[in-house]
Amino acid sequence: MEESLRGIGAMARESGLSVSALRFYDGAGVLVPAVVDPRSGYRFYAPDQLVVARLVAGLRRVGMPLAGIREVLAHRDDPDALDALLAAHLRRLEQGLVDARRALSSIRSLLEEDPVPALPTTARVRGADLAAVLRAVRFAAGAHPDMPALGAVLFDVGADAITLVATDRFRLAVAPAPCVEVSGPPVGALVPVELADRIAAQLDDTEVAVSVRGMSITVGAVGGELLPDAYPDYRALLTGDGRRVAVDEGLRRALAAAPTRTMSREPDGVEFEVAALGLTADGLLTADGSGGIGVNREFLLQALDAGGPGQLELLLDGPVTPLVVRSPRSVSLLMPVRL
Repeated sequence: MEESLRGIGAMARESGLSVSALRFYDGAGVLVPAVVDPRSGYRFYAPDQLVVARLVAGLRRVGMPLAGIREVLAHRDDPDALDALLAAHLRRLEQGLVDARRALSSIRSLLEEDPVPALPTTARVRGADLAAVLRAVRFAAGAHPDMPALGAVLFDVGADAITLVATDRFRLAVAPAPCVEVSGPPVGALVPVELADRIAAQLDDTEVAVSVRGMSITVGAVGGELLPDAYPDYRALLTGDGRRVAVDEGLRRALAAAPTRTMSREPDGVEFEVAALGLTADGLLTADGSGGIGVNREFLLQALDAGGPGQLELLLDGPVTPLVVRSPRSVSLLMPVRL
C-alpha cells in the first residue's frame, strides 16, 4: 500500500492543484491525506484520491466556492443533485458575466474622460519611529521567486499612522509609526526589502517625509520603485484572540532551552527546530516538550525580540490557530506546526 502512495509534490503535478492548494484543502477537510508522517508532517495520498483531487481542481478552475466543492463531493453518487448544484453555479457565473459587462461599460466611459493625475500622499514621521517599526517587521520578510510580494515591506499610510507589514507565509509582523502630519489619500506601498534597508540606513531622530506617488516612493533622500503585486489583507488576521500569557525573561530562557524536534518544511524541504508549547491549569506557559502547540522556535524568539522591551504577551488559541505576540511596538503572527 505504501509503495502506491503519492507524496504531495507528485499529487500536485498529477492533479493540477498546487502544493499550497493541497495543504489548504487538507486543512478545510475537503481532501485529507491518507497518511501523514508523524516525524516530518509530510503528506501522502492514496491512488483513489487522485480522482477527487482532479475533480476539486476542475471545480476550482470554474470558480466554485469551497462550500460548493464540499456539496459536489458529498453528492458524487447522486446525479440529480449534482446537476442541480452545477446548474446553480453556472447561473451564478452567467450573472457575474452580466455584472462584469456592466462594470466594463462604466470603465470605458471613464477612460474616455480626461484622465486625472494620481494624487500624491505625503506623511511626516519621526525618523527614529520609522526606523523602530522597520526593525520590528523586517525579520518576517521572506523571498519566493513566484511571489515577489513576500520580499517586500508594506508601507500602509493611513490618516494618522504608517503601518509596516512583512510576511513570508509562515509568520507575519505588523508595527505602526505615528505620523506628525498626513496629506493625500490613504495608500499602500509595497517596498522591496533592498529599498527598505536603504531607507532604514539613512533614518535618524529628525523628522522625515514619506511621499508616495503612483508606483514610486521617496523617504528623505532615498527613493525607488514600488512592486505592483497585491498584498495579503493583514487586518483580517489581527482580529482573533486567545489565552494571554505574559512574556518575561524567564519565559525567554525557557524557550531558548526547550527541547525541540527537527522537522522538514513543505515544499522546499528546509529543516527547522520545533518546540512544543502548552499551558498549565493555572495558565502558565510550558515549553518542556509535553505541550500540544508546535512552533518554529527560532521564529518565536525572533518575534519576541522584535517586540522590544516592556509589556509583552503571547496569545495561544489551539494547535491550528496562529500564535500572536503583542507588544506596545508591534504585533507578530506565527503559523503553528503540526506535531
